[in-house]
Parts: sequence; structure tokens; C-alpha cells
Amino acid sequence: MFDLLFQIFSLLNFLLAAALVIITFALLLWLFPASWRNPVQRGFSALLTFVAIVYVGQVFLLRTQTLESAEVWLRFKWIGIAFVPAAYLHFSNAVLRSTFYDSRVRRLATGAAYVVGIIFLALVIFTNLVVSTPFNYPFATQLRAGPLFYLFAIYFFATTAWGIYNIELARRRTLTPTSRRRLRRLGFAFLAPAFGVFPYLVFSGFPALMPPIVLLLLTFFGTIGLIIMLVVMAYTVTYQGALQSDRIIKQKFIHFILRGPIVAVGVVTALAIVPTIEDWLQLNRETLLAATVIVGIIVFEMLISRSKPYLDRLLFWQNRREVKQIQELDARLLTTSDLRQILENILAAMCDLLRVENGFVLAADADEWKLEALVGGREPIQKFLAGQNTPPSLTNGENAPHFFANGDYWLYPLKVNGGDALVGVIGVAARSAEPDLTEHERELVDALALQAELALEDRALQKNVFDALEQIGSQVEALQRVQAKPRVVGETAKERVEEELVASPDFNRAVQDALAHYWGGPKLTHSPLLQLNIVQQSLDEYDQNPTRALRAILVQAIEELRPDGTRSLTAPEWVLYNILELKVIQGMKIREIAQKLAMSESDLYRKQRVAIQEVAKVVQQMEQRDTKAPPV
Repeated sequence: MFDLLFQIFSLLNFLLAAALVIITFALLLWLFPASWRNPVQRGFSALLTFVAIVYVGQVFLLRTQTLESAEVWLRFKWIGIAFVPAAYLHFSNAVLRSTFYDSRVRRLATGAAYVVGIIFLALVIFTNLVVSTPFNYPFATQLRAGPLFYLFAIYFFATTAWGIYNIELARRRTLTPTSRRRLRRLGFAFLAPAFGVFPYLVFSGFPALMPPIVLLLLTFFGTIGLIIMLVVMAYTVTYQGALQSDRIIKQKFIHFILRGPIVAVGVVTALAIVPTIEDWLQLNRETLLAATVIVGIIVFEMLISRSKPYLDRLLFWQNRREVKQIQELDARLLTTSDLRQILENILAAMCDLLRVENGFVLAADADEWKLEALVGGREPIQKFLAGQNTPPSLTNGENAPHFFANGDYWLYPLKVNGGDALVGVIGVAARSAEPDLTEHERELVDALALQAELALEDRALQKNVFDALEQIGSQVEALQRVQAKPRVVGETAKERVEEELVASPDFNRAVQDALAHYWGGPKLTHSPLLQLNIVQQSLDEYDQNPTRALRAILVQAIEELRPDGTRSLTAPEWVLYNILELKVIQGMKIREIAQKLAMSESDLYRKQRVAIQEVAKVVQQMEQRDTKAPPV
């Protein structure tokens, strides 16, 4: 009975050691993209690296058969053990610095700790002063303590205690409950790596004080606790400098853990039991290994995919209704390609029904009409549209929508819920001078047209949603940047949202939207640019109307791009100003501007993007000048 328990827990301890290495490696990859620019994540990555080295040695140690090979891996583990104290100081000092508490002494102490680690590692590898020859004990093969081991133990725990003090000091300096809660959680998990890597069994006679089964159980539960605490620490560190909401960070982190290290641990566990299954079933090992890996990965991925929606709702129970709606949103949205494919299918079915070879669908887009789908040759359709007004004449003399003749085509107006508002038009090649549909054809055409109306109406609604998201995108990012900054004792929250907006990569888009709705529209009246200090400071001049104030700022920015001298419509230096003045101030259409400036529409669009970027730069400079101006 005890032999079976020994075998089970020995295998479980091996699997847990392997799992810890896998999870640690996965966490390092998770933090890697941000660790280059984030000192806290960089310090934690160093701690993870040294913990991983210790357990890589432990994995190989549990598979060694001789005392000589065991000594090699026992000394290998000291590569991590020697540097864990330095990594503790490195990580905890980085956390403290994130609260704007910088200390030259602490920076020097971190560097000195790494030097001390190098010295202790050299003593372990080349001498027996820290640890000496190994001794064998069931499930506890370890090196004996050398004369300097107790000095290392004092250094190890003193450094760990200093790190705990740094975390607690950082927690006290923070002001927000969220930051304090995260640092409290970090401080609780902070001790786990120290307890998990310190070689307690080096102390002479320590293993003999407890039965082997107790030692196995302690190792088993201790490794589980270390894995959990490392995951908790990584989860907490992920929030450092993150611009996303807590929900998104938590969701991405848990999904990464499930799809990455958990699947890998499951496959490793399955591989570990292959020899036992091989003995029972008398199968070829290579075949069994391949089948185990394939089945394991597929089964784990399927279980994770199926459980993902329910897991998200469980994690965010208070917001489960909104989470469910977000999860279903992707399946309900229509992209431009989706809409085009739907309309092409409807149009093809209508052309097949009427036995004609070509047709088209136009969709209303602001004050213009856009060709969304066509069937058959493009040339006759373009020739027909070129001879029409925009949109084509859609009057059929009756209220009920159905086909009516217009030149070589029959046109069918698409209206919202049978009302007067047009969302599009279907055109098919005329098979006769006037529509001659049978009753059956009319019913089918009306059904297909209704589907096209629904598709176009849904797409228009979604466009409004996307426009709203673009309008608030810059504001949300600015708020997230402010949220990502810790609020600490001695540092008042003076960062303005408008300063964050100017630094945002979406600033150019905000300027473009405001210029597009210069004469009125939600992209101007709800623009994030309204938060700019130059706009707020000029409200008195414009009767406390922020929209008028922003419009004046944009005009001023455009005028600053005006070259000196007499205006010219052809001179290269006047191109950017002319485009902005004609498009924004005068409200001319692109086609008219292209003709007036004697350039192609594609070239005009390219130069318009450059012009908007230049306006954004001018507005940024105006905001920065206002911010740096001394108070009067």
C-alpha cells in the first residue's frame, strides 16, 4: 500500500515540477512584449526566470539514478537559487519606483545583490564552502551544508524581508482602493518563490526528522501553492502600465493560461502515463505517444472552446448580461465583405428568377450612392449609371415599391420598413420595355428585396455604432492612460485628460472626424478635442459654446498652413491649404475640388490625408504652447 502511495506521489511531484516549468515559461512569454518598457514586469520576469531554472534542475533531478548525476543537477539548481534574492530586490524596488519613490540606495543594493549572487554561485560550482558532497535520502537527495551556507541563508531571508518591506511601503503610498488591493495581493503571494526555491534539506539531518510520505506530501502541496502564487503575481503585474480595462486584461490572461500552459501540462501528464498504458494494452510506444498527443491537444482545445462563454459569464457574474451580448456581437455584425456577399447572393437569385444576365445594387452612403454589388459585366452597368443622376430617378408614380423601367434597366427602390427613406436600389437588366412580372415572380422579387432592405438597414445601423465607437475611442484611451498611472501619496492627480489625448495615437483621427463634420454633426459636437485646454480657455469668446470654440481652433490651425503671398490653385506650396479651405471651409465635394485643382481624385485623397496630419500637428503645437505658457 505504501509503495503504491510512494509511486503515485513521486509521479505527481515530477508532473508538478514539470508543470511549474511550463507555466513559468508561459508567463515569461505573456509578459515579454511589455517587459522591455515596463520596469516592474522586467523585474518580475527576472524572478520568474530564476525560479524556472531551479525547477528545471528539479525535473531532471527526479529522473536521475546515480548520486554523481544527481550532484550535477543539484548544483545546476543553484544558478537560480543564488540569484533569487537579487531578483526579489529588483522586482520589489521596481514596484516601489512605480509609486514615484526612487532611491539611489535601493538601486545600488539591487546591483550589489546580483554581484553577491555571482559570488555565491561561483563558490557553489568551484568549491564546497557553501554546499558540499550530496547525501541520499528517499525522495530527498540533497547537498550537504558547507561552512558558508548559513551566511547565505541569512542573506537570502534578509533580502526577502527587505523586498516584502518595499512592497508594503508601495502599498501604503498608493491612494486608490484598487491599487492597494492589488499590492496587498502581491505582498501575500510575494513569499511563495522564496519558500519554493530555498534548499531547506541542505540543513544537516533535516530530512530524517520526517517520514518519506510526509516529505512527499509537503513537496506536493508546496509546489501547488507556488504555482498558484506565481500565477497570482503575474496576473497582478500584468496591470502595471496596462491601458485596457480590468475585464479585458482578466479575460485575456485566463484564456492564455487555459489555452497555453494548461493544455501543455495536460499533454505532459498524458505522456507520463503512456508507459503504464503500454504495459496494459501491449501497444507500440511511438504509435501510442502520437495518438496521446493528438487526442490530448484536440480534446483540451475543444473543452476550452466550449467552456469559454460560460467561464466568462462566471468570471464577470455581475455583468453577465453585457458579457453575453458582447460575445454574441461578433456573429451578428456585418462587415463590408459580408454585406457585399449577401447582396450578391440576393441579386444573383433575382437575376436567375427573371432570366436576365446583369444587375446591380446601390446603397445610400451619406449624400452619395455607392455600388455595393453587381452581377454580370461591369461595363454596361457603369455606362447606365454614368448617364443617370445620383441617385437615379426612383419615382414610379406609386407608393408601393416594385420594379419600374428606367432605360435599359428595371429599378426597385429599397426603403426602410416600407417608409419613404431610401436605403438603396436594385437594378436588373430589362427583359422588356415595361416590367411584366407574373404574380409568382412578383412575390419572390418582393421577398428578395425585403432581404436586401434588411441587410442594408442593418449595415447602416452598424455604421452608426462604429462611428460612435470611433468618437469615444480617443476619449476611452485617454482615460485608460490616466487610469494606468498610480495615484500615490505626495503626487496629486494633476494629469489632465486633454494632455493624454494629445499623446494618443488616435489624435489624428479625432482631428479628421472633427474636420469631416465641421459644419455640424456628432463627430464635431461630441469630439474628444472639446477637452483640449485651448478650447476650454476660449469658451468666453464664443458664448460658452464649445463646438464654436473648436471650430474656431480648427480654422486657426488651417490658416497657419496658409503660405505667404498671393493665393494660387496650382502652386505646389498651396496644395494642402487649398484642399482644406475648399473641403472644410467651403464644403465642396471631392469631385469638384479635384476639377478645380486639376488633379485626380485618388491623388486628392492622398494629399488630403497629409493635410489633415499637418492640421493635427498644428493643433498639438497650439495645445502645448498653451500648456507651457506661464500663468498671468
